[in-house]
Amino acid sequence: MSAADIKAADPEVSVVRAQGDGPTPATSRRVRWTNGPLLPYLLIAPAVVALAAVFVWPLIKTVIMSFQDVGRRELWTGDAAPWVGFDQFTNILGDSEFYTVLWRTVLFMVVCVVATMAIGLFLAHAMQRMTNAVRLLLTGALIAAWALPLLVATSIFRWFADSDYGVANMVLTKYLGLDYQGHNWWLDPKQGFLVIGAVVVWGAVPFVAVTLYAALTQVPAELEEAAALDGAGRFGVFRYVTWPVIKPVFQMVATLSVIWDFNVFGQIFLMRGNKPESEYNLLGLYSYEKAFESNSFSQGAAIALITVLLLSGVAVYYLRQLLKIGEVE
Repeated sequence: MSAADIKAADPEVSVVRAQGDGPTPATSRRVRWTNGPLLPYLLIAPAVVALAAVFVWPLIKTVIMSFQDVGRRELWTGDAAPWVGFDQFTNILGDSEFYTVLWRTVLFMVVCVVATMAIGLFLAHAMQRMTNAVRLLLTGALIAAWALPLLVATSIFRWFADSDYGVANMVLTKYLGLDYQGHNWWLDPKQGFLVIGAVVVWGAVPFVAVTLYAALTQVPAELEEAAALDGAGRFGVFRYVTWPVIKPVFQMVATLSVIWDFNVFGQIFLMRGNKPESEYNLLGLYSYEKAFESNSFSQGAAIALITVLLLSGVAVYYLRQLLKIGEVE
């Protein structure tokens, strides 16, 4: 029998592929979804949805309300509010009280930001020269102060400034010889804002100090030593060596402080027993008063929208600083 006859006589063997030997169409689609270019978008989709629900939708509602005349009836019944166009903005921008509040807000923000950045930078420099144990204790104290709830912090400072049992009056009277016995800090808005500013600065300094200390650790020590050997004093070393390195972080933190201090609300609201006097109105409180005290919800929304527009330039600057830091890294 020849080889050809044997080959013809042998039965044909069929090869059956096992079920898991190759990717099925469903498996291929799953691989493309989990390993393809869509994976990053799938991972951030829950966060995007949450941010849209918490921030974007309320902002859209605020914009809509600012062009309507929403009163208590429309708010509770859900009836459609009449559209009034730019009337709410015209009324607000034509009110002299708005400009008084705006000027007060800007002045308060500038003072708080300057004090916060100065104290934070001082503490950051001091932390560089401390021993590890002392620096660890100070860092723990700063984080504890930062984590303290706002209600607790304002209660402590209200006790400090209490006219009868306040620590401030006791120290000024007993140890400095000043006549502050029974002194009421809230009768004069300037003194009242001094107490409120202390709460704001006290709560913001920990973040600034820790962040600037982290930036200072990135300054090459050999550059500072070389500048000192060349005859530069402490100010010269800081100006020409340290400052160029920490400047992007300093600007970023200062920008955040501007945004936070421009929107101060809780400190004043809680310090004044949930009923702030008009002399203590900043833009946030002014918007709240128009919306809930005067039942003019659309005017409150319009003031809030104006505040957002005023801060939009600061927000753009902050984003640019973030991009610059990313380019440097």
